[in-house]
Amino acid sequence: MDDLMTRGGLPRPTAERPLLGLTVLAVEDSKYACEAFRLLCLRSGARIRRADSLRSARRHLQVYRPSVVIVDMGLPDGSGADLLEELAAASPRVAVLLAISGDGMTEPLARSAGADGFLEKPVLSLAAFQSAILAHLPADRRAMGPRNVPDDAVSPDPLAYRDDMAHAADMLGDISDARSVDFAARFLSGVARSANDQALCSAAEDLTEARNMGRPVHARIAQLAGLVQERLSDQVAI
Repeated sequence: MDDLMTRGGLPRPTAERPLLGLTVLAVEDSKYACEAFRLLCLRSGARIRRADSLRSARRHLQVYRPSVVIVDMGLPDGSGADLLEELAAASPRVAVLLAISGDGMTEPLARSAGADGFLEKPVLSLAAFQSAILAHLPADRRAMGPRNVPDDAVSPDPLAYRDDMAHAADMLGDISDARSVDFAARFLSGVARSANDQALCSAAEDLTEARNMGRPVHARIAQLAGLVQERLSDQVAI
């Protein structure tokens, strides 16, 4: 099933809603980040579909063909670069293929895998979101004439952040190997960046650095788990 524009149907994009008629697939396991994308799409006129893993995204793509795919570089069941490579090589190709990560160092990998553009978390700016898509959208699928460039940002529901914290608490309580440590740290770093939670972001990055340097991590995992529990207990507001 194609999006409205590939079927030649209406509505057409407008200056106020430049992504009208497009469907965005967000492949992202953070509920807070997905809520941000939902609001950004709503404000821009686009429809959104969501997948929280590579497996879920591939299953979705067997049925639907979105206009835009945004892929998180770190997913529960593998690297987003693998999905980017698949989509970049597919025919017909998705009109716009973007990568997202809380780690700007993954941009070269994303682009080499075939991403048209890269968004570093947090992605809350309406102008940045729209521009990243419109920059790679074919001219005949853009609104005619000048476009309003909004300077505001979206504010996701804090309950979505709480859901992410509950998920993180489960992960930290079930650490079994180095890979699970790395993923938990990466997940929390990205979520914390999106929510501008500096303390949690620093703790997650400290854990990643300790892993990379071969230092003991048990105390850092415990510290991170304590910060997550504080947020679940509403002792810290974002």
